[in-house]
Amino acid sequence: MAIYGEKWSRQSEELPLHRVLDLAILVARSLGHFREAYRHEALYDPDNPVIDRIGLQGDAMTVAVCTDNERIREDIKLFGAALEGDGELIGERLKTLADILKEMGY
Repeated sequence: MAIYGEKWSRQSEELPLHRVLDLAILVARSLGHFREAYRHEALYDPDNPVIDRIGLQGDAMTVAVCTDNERIREDIKLFGAALEGDGELIGERLKTLADILKEMGY
């Protein structure tokens, strides 16, 4: 988010704040997925690529593996490696976020 003086910049509108939270949800669910992904050769179940359906505002956000991606096996390995490589950084931030949300009553 970029604020200059008392005005919002154009860049501040490129990613709405609720999308930031959607990304946090995606990261959290992805971390959960990768804890069990070793059970599958492709790091996901090709017969059931939907990881979760998360109810949001009367609808649902689907967290799923994109099976249309021809390079999904390589991409999912890279994504898993990125999550693992940044595990300490991500974990500290998720813990902080969890503490703040708990303090706020969520």
